[in-house]
Amino acid sequence: MTLKSKKIEFPSATGETLVGKLDLPKGKPLAYAIWAHCFSCTKDILAASRVANGLTRRGIAVFRFDFTGLGASGGDFANTNFSSNVEDLVAAADFLREHYEAPKILIGHSWGGTAVLACAHQIPEAKAVCTVAAPADPAHVSHLFQDSLADIEAKGFAQVCLAGRPFQIKKQFLDDIADRALLKKVATLGKALLIFHSPTDALVGIENAGVIYEAAKHPKSFVSLENADHLLTRKEDAEYVANMISAWAARYIDSDQPHDDVVAKAGTVMVAETGQGRFANPVSIGGRHLLRADEPASVGGDDTGPSPYELLLAALGACKVMTMRMYAERKGLALERAQVTLRHSKVPAPAPSTGKVDRIDVDIEVRGDLDAEGRRRIAEIAEKCPVHRTLLSELVIETHYETVED
Repeated sequence: MTLKSKKIEFPSATGETLVGKLDLPKGKPLAYAIWAHCFSCTKDILAASRVANGLTRRGIAVFRFDFTGLGASGGDFANTNFSSNVEDLVAAADFLREHYEAPKILIGHSWGGTAVLACAHQIPEAKAVCTVAAPADPAHVSHLFQDSLADIEAKGFAQVCLAGRPFQIKKQFLDDIADRALLKKVATLGKALLIFHSPTDALVGIENAGVIYEAAKHPKSFVSLENADHLLTRKEDAEYVANMISAWAARYIDSDQPHDDVVAKAGTVMVAETGQGRFANPVSIGGRHLLRADEPASVGGDDTGPSPYELLLAALGACKVMTMRMYAERKGLALERAQVTLRHSKVPAPAPSTGKVDRIDVDIEVRGDLDAEGRRRIAEIAEKCPVHRTLLSELVIETHYETVED
């Protein structure tokens, strides 16, 4: 369930009233995003609501709205086209800029993905653009009413059935989508691009993702949505998209967040509250890396980052893998891949002690052209990694208190 949602009404470029929802996280948003829905869909399609829910739990506000003539928005769908949808997106960005904060992330699903590619250059504050199952050409939608194209050309319009609902398509719509040079805009996007597409998408083939990717300049990334359908009807697919967007976009939206005081000096790690969630805290490492720590929703957090114990396991696991790699290289062992899986738990203390103690279970997997002795030696060296030894040794932690008056 979304943490908080506001109904928003704002004017389109032609004066129609557009209706949307602004899904907000707890505390100050890390950034604002706009979601553009698929052709003839609405802001309330499951993919939109589920991705928005996932992003708000990770600190990103999402503004999703109905294009002109669809859902709760005013206007006549018959008079709309690709150009009007692009204008609606620019109007939505203008509204956010005036009343909240300009969007840093643009997300478009299917036809909406094509639209955000076309409008991105008109929203200078946007740093990251994501497409989900997007056609490489807006004219792709014409196959949805292929049988009516002759009537539209001859009469100027035709009634078509889209997703079980009747819509009127006019010739001006066909003329508009035919007169597009989208890939030129993709080539000059000037923003980070993340492309999601399923290799089994039956409505918009994955070759469209390839065309967009080839046209774009770096930074660009592609994520395959294995076994997902076009509308992301499975909840886990929408959640995966939200996870990937929030992790990927952090590189582009954190750089100008108002937390200049959360910057660690070389050789130190700094963690500080920012008010963006109950437990969510940026973690600055040596002034070079920025992570985010949080707690899961089950204990009152927003799950915008790993928990402290998960970070501890990550440190131990990384140290073990690195140690195995260094040992294999030094000994000339054909290690192809080292992998560790770690779990933390509280277990009863061994007798005669009472209470519970911390336990970390580590599963080690070693791959490569190795005999049994080589595998054993590599696995054993993981027990001697520096972090492992630190956790088992006598550890001194000195705390220095500093009081800062406001």
